[in-house]
Amino acid sequence: MTAPTTKNMDDIVALARRRGFIWQSSEIYGGINGFWDYGPLGALLKKNLKDAWWTDIIECPPDGPDGHPLQMVPVDCTIIMNPKVWVASGHVGTFADPMRKCKRCGHFVRADHLWDILAQDCKWFDNLLQEFTPVTGEVDSPRLMKWAKGKGKKLAPNLALVRNPEVTLSWLAQRINGQPDAPPELREMVRYFATEQLHAEGLQDPCPVCGGELDEPRPFTLMFESHAGLSQNDDNKVYLRPETAQGIFTQFWNVVDTSRVRVPFGIAQQGKAFRNEVTPRNFTFRSREFEQMEIEFFIHPSEADQWYAWWRDSRFQWWQDVGLAGENLILREHDKDELAHYAKEGAGTSDVEYRFPFTAPGFGELEGVAHRTDFDLRQHAEHCGKGEKMRYFDQEKNERYFPHVIEPSAGADRGTLALLCEAYTPTPDRSGSKAIMKFTPRMAPIKAGIFPLVNKDGMPEIAEKLYKQLRRKYVVQTDAKQSIGKRYARMDEAGTPYCFTIDGDTLTDQTVTVRERDTAGQERVALDRIEAFLDEKIGG
Repeated sequence: MTAPTTKNMDDIVALARRRGFIWQSSEIYGGINGFWDYGPLGALLKKNLKDAWWTDIIECPPDGPDGHPLQMVPVDCTIIMNPKVWVASGHVGTFADPMRKCKRCGHFVRADHLWDILAQDCKWFDNLLQEFTPVTGEVDSPRLMKWAKGKGKKLAPNLALVRNPEVTLSWLAQRINGQPDAPPELREMVRYFATEQLHAEGLQDPCPVCGGELDEPRPFTLMFESHAGLSQNDDNKVYLRPETAQGIFTQFWNVVDTSRVRVPFGIAQQGKAFRNEVTPRNFTFRSREFEQMEIEFFIHPSEADQWYAWWRDSRFQWWQDVGLAGENLILREHDKDELAHYAKEGAGTSDVEYRFPFTAPGFGELEGVAHRTDFDLRQHAEHCGKGEKMRYFDQEKNERYFPHVIEPSAGADRGTLALLCEAYTPTPDRSGSKAIMKFTPRMAPIKAGIFPLVNKDGMPEIAEKLYKQLRRKYVVQTDAKQSIGKRYARMDEAGTPYCFTIDGDTLTDQTVTVRERDTAGQERVALDRIEAFLDEKIGG
């Protein structure tokens, strides 16, 4: 598969800010890293994605592999739960990332993300790459020396190459001359640039911020901590949930007792989750506060293979249906060595992945589909003290067991970002807007613009009447300011699929001009047929 032309992420972020899709949280105070706010258009786009998921999963679920409609019920669980929940789930003991601290500037970086960050989001590394050719092993010492004493001092003041270029380059020269048939690869060469005391400390890894040496990896908990009650001590410590799934698992038995559901059935939830990412990056892709759309589908253990395959394929198809159809979307099955502890004995784990501009030519996860076996229900049954008494009774099979779980877990923020990236379409040769947002009509924040051609001759009154009629069902806007071309351009950047213009002919024949976003093509439609037109195009 060949990679499509990469879109410029800076251009997408600029449009998102300018048009009110996404802003940095508390921006007037300098913002806060890893937190984002959705503006008017972004809030509508994200709501449309969440509403589509809610409708397609809970209100109108499809038929399962057995040919019967899925049984799905929703819950809305609290962000803060009894801390014992997170002990049982394993988060308190194991939910940590390996972190490394710069010995010179104090910056923390995830050990397993270091080289990705250097390659994708490090100014000094990108600038330094232009000064040597790691593929051939050629090193131009005078050129590197010049960089170290010039740009390097500003970009990476704590890099060993900058602090002591003569010594650092001498170590590298010894390595190259000592093994002339095996020139150092890029990563090794960069480690030499970060090393001053080779014999005393060995090769060092550089800090992405200042170039200084990083210490050894140490675990860092990802859960935000707080306290419930007056006393600020460990007895009252609570956590902001790092996932929504555990609320579903702890309420499984209440759902069974109070709802007319039986295995196989699913519990679904949308809600906020929080992870104290040390290196949040790539716009909203890796944030500290995010929203999940999660399903826990409970099945008989013997049916795991069938249900896992069905959920994997149906979730991949759903993302295509909402606007991500094409070569930027893939379904990737996990290798055995990357499976989570709760899935190692299961039918498998897959990720629906999207090729974001910042991951290209690679992909980033949108949704994971995992067979979690019966790990979670068993853990909570044991930790609450009831153990085997908590087994589910299957009347049809006359059997008691802990159901297995297929978990499709999607990110609403990542999904919204993928829709933004997919929709962004540069149009340099088009008059008016230089980029349009090609959302599918179902996802578009604004479904239609309603414009009087001129702000007189009864046209504004007709536009106002049509606006009030359509807004009962669809998000629409009316606008009478500036030229019609500029109004079209504003709607193109907002991703509005259709614009209706009331003109002189409307007054005589009761028709309006419908202008289509993607082609800029126009046609006439009867005024009393506009709502039916939108119903057909959008699905009312």
